[in-house]
This record gives sequence, C-alpha cells and structure tokens, in this order.
Amino acid sequence: MATRKRKIRKLRGSRTCGKGSHKKARSGKGSRGGRGMAGSFGQKFSYVIKYMPDHIGKRGFTPPKVVRKEYKCINVGILNEKAEEYLREGLAELKDDKIYIDVKKLGYDKVLGAGIVTKKLIVKAKMFSKRAVEKIKAAGGEIITD
Repeated sequence: MATRKRKIRKLRGSRTCGKGSHKKARSGKGSRGGRGMAGSFGQKFSYVIKYMPDHIGKRGFTPPKVVRKEYKCINVGILNEKAEEYLREGLAELKDDKIYIDVKKLGYDKVLGAGIVTKKLIVKAKMFSKRAVEKIKAAGGEIITD
C-alpha cells in the first residue's frame, strides 16, 4: 500500500491517532492486556467463554503412575521373521515340527497382531491380542498363556 493512502498519515499530529483518550493506547505494552492468553480469568474471560469454551478446566481421568501398568509388546510378524534366529541363539526350540517361543525370555509381556505369520509357532506369553491369536492359529500354531 502506498504511504500516501495510509490512514495514519491523516491521523499524525492528532495526539491520539484515533485511539480515543491519550491515556488508553500508549506506546507501552500494558495496553494489550498481557501476553497470549494471560487474563483469561480476568479481562479476556468473556472472549474465552464465548470462543474457546474448552480452554478452561480439566477433562478425563489420568490414573497415577503407581497404578498404571505398562506392558512390553512384540508383534506376531517379528516373531515369525526372527524365529530361525531365536532357534540359533537358543531362545526358541523345536517341538513337533513347530517352533516354541517363550516371549517372557525375550523380555516381552504381550503379543500383538501386526504382521504376517507363515510358520507354525507355539507362542507362550502373558497376554495376546485377538488378531495375534487368530493369525497364529490360522498358520497352524498354538498359544499358551501364563
């Protein structure tokens, strides 16, 4: 925009530059009412209530860390891929032409269903997802829960 047409050119010399009383809009930062959402319980409260109703307050419940249980999980596809490697390292054994894997020895608690199962596996774990059970049984394997 050309400087000739700017509104401020007309307002120069008027002391207030169109901002009402000279006390209201000084050059200091105090006229903006704080930074960001500061004052959302004060001068900006009606704006927050109208346009950002979810801004104030807590939602949901977060259990304390003492109560929370985090399980280490492994996918069925990874067990299928690394079955031979586990046999070589002694972490798995052959039983009735099936590969027996104890997931607890590998440091995991739960078996999840991501990946493809092509080998007959006997998997022992604390927990299984539904898809993991389906995939292992569809490939001719078995599951054992602790």
